[in-house]
Amino acid sequence: MSPSIVNGLPAHVLFVHFVVVLVPLSALALVVCAIWPHLARRLGVLPPALALVTLVSVPLTTQAGEWLEKHVDSSSLVQRHAQLGDGLLPWALGLFVLSSALWWAARRTAPGQGDTRGPVVRLTSAPIRTAAIVLSLVVAAGSVVDVYRIGDSGAKAAWHDAYSKTAQSQGN
Repeated sequence: MSPSIVNGLPAHVLFVHFVVVLVPLSALALVVCAIWPHLARRLGVLPPALALVTLVSVPLTTQAGEWLEKHVDSSSLVQRHAQLGDGLLPWALGLFVLSSALWWAARRTAPGQGDTRGPVVRLTSAPIRTAAIVLSLVVAAGSVVDVYRIGDSGAKAAWHDAYSKTAQSQGN
C-alpha cells in the first residue's frame, strides 16, 4: 500500500469519501455549536476534533488526486476538477478554526469551571453570538457548496462519455 494506491485502486477514489462525509458533518457540528452554545459545552472537544480530521483529510485527498491526475488522460474536465479541489483547504481550515474558537469560548463560559485564566468570552452576548452564528453559517455553507462543486466536477471528469445512456442487452 502506498499513499497513491490502496488495494490496487487510486487512493483519491477512496479518500474522497472521507472528505464528502466529514466536511458536511463538521459544518453541521459548527453551526449547531454556534446556534446552541449549551450544546457546544456538551459536545466538548468533539467538533474541533472532527474538524481537525477533516482538515487533515483534505490535503491527503488533494495529494492523491494530483498523483491520479498524472495517471489519467488530461482534459479540461480533469483540470477544472483539480482547480476546484485546490480551493477546499481554506474552507476546511475555517471549519477547524471556528470550531476550536467555539469550543474554547464554551469552555471559558461553562458554569462551575474554576479556571478563570484569560479573557472570559460570553457566548450569550448578542453581538458575539450573532457574529459567531453568521461566520459559522458562511463557512459551513461555503465548505459544503465547495465540496458539492468539486464532487460534481470530479464525477463529470470520471464519467463523461464512459457509459451508455441506453441499457445494454444481457445475453442469456
